[in-house]
Amino acid sequence: MKKLIDFLHQSTTPFHATKNAKAFLEERGFCRLLESEDWILSEGGKYYVARDGAVIAFTVGSLNDFSYKIVASHTDSPMLKLKENPVQKSAFYATLNAETYGGGLWYSFLDRPLKIAGRVIRRENNRLCEETVTSPFTVVIPSVAIHQNREANQGFSVNPQVDLQALVGLSSDVDNSENLLTCIAGENVVAYDLFLVNADMPYSFGLNDEFLASPRIDNLTSVFASLEALAFDEARVGICVAACLDNEEIGSGTAQGAEGDFLEKVLRRIAYSFRFDDNEYYKALGNSFVLSVDNAHAVHPNHPEKSDTTNKTVLGGGIVIKNHANKAYVTDALSAAVLKTVFDNADVKYQTFFNRSDVRSGSTLGKAIICQIGASGADIGLPQLAMHSSCECFKKSDYEELSKGLLAFYAAHFTRDENGMQIN
Repeated sequence: MKKLIDFLHQSTTPFHATKNAKAFLEERGFCRLLESEDWILSEGGKYYVARDGAVIAFTVGSLNDFSYKIVASHTDSPMLKLKENPVQKSAFYATLNAETYGGGLWYSFLDRPLKIAGRVIRRENNRLCEETVTSPFTVVIPSVAIHQNREANQGFSVNPQVDLQALVGLSSDVDNSENLLTCIAGENVVAYDLFLVNADMPYSFGLNDEFLASPRIDNLTSVFASLEALAFDEARVGICVAACLDNEEIGSGTAQGAEGDFLEKVLRRIAYSFRFDDNEYYKALGNSFVLSVDNAHAVHPNHPEKSDTTNKTVLGGGIVIKNHANKAYVTDALSAAVLKTVFDNADVKYQTFFNRSDVRSGSTLGKAIICQIGASGADIGLPQLAMHSSCECFKKSDYEELSKGLLAFYAAHFTRDENGMQIN
């Protein structure tokens, strides 16, 4: 659990998550590949390739039965993104001009310690170099006192341009945006993707310290669980993939997101490296399986009425298999049966999630991936509370079930025919 906690705390942005994922993989013998170079792969090899805030890692097992087992997750969370020229100065204060990224529970970002973190592009002799940075100082978005907003407890609507501007200093202490950027990242920065992120440390709570609260639980728990399972040293069949993609919180419609070509190109290049033609590639996809791993809403202790009437997803109930009639989640009867069989064989706890029928469902990576590659798939996740808050929580034992379930998934082998799916 300590490794997960460190990953949650240190991976403040997708760029940091990708950097930390690469370090994790390299420590375990994974070789880096570049999209701009030829790939020479071998059976038994372990590899990864990165694109901006996304990283895809894979292992090559026995190719007697060529197929893919893909675990997809996302590296991003709701944040506040700094605009260019972010310093706003009034007669008294300097604040930071930011815009919302994703669908955050924005009031939860008030009165929290926030760091400025992300990536900067530095120019050195006409060479552009990318690096991750984190501010040495914190900032805060202060609430308006109850004495000055008497209706706050009856209902408070956040205006992002007014209410989410962080206090960085007194006007007399902050010269301009360029000087602020120098304080954060040093000299010669020509562009940046910088965010305001919750700097709180993860912490345990509950009578038996059974829960963990932290920023970015959605979805870095899935990212780290997939990397740990992939790196587990075990003989496997086919290609096992951990696709940690970016920009899910804003719809995945980017080059490094699930709707982009990153994953599909990696899968094709693996096939080409082993001299498999298009026909062999499409046959492999027919026997492949995609797990879209993103977290799910547990029954809220104060608002159980927000959950479905007959499918109660609870903390401590194990992995959540997510369902939706209109395919916000890609799980169907066959893919659910496949997962239940895999989990039953490995003694993994699981439960079923449906939204209330009168509530609009969220969606995640699975739909975009399945539409591109046509493999079987399902949506699963960790049950949690306070999704999209700046601080979320889950039960530690559920993470253990997720880790065990992903190990069982990678160890399984799927063969599909006209009558169904064989699981070995």
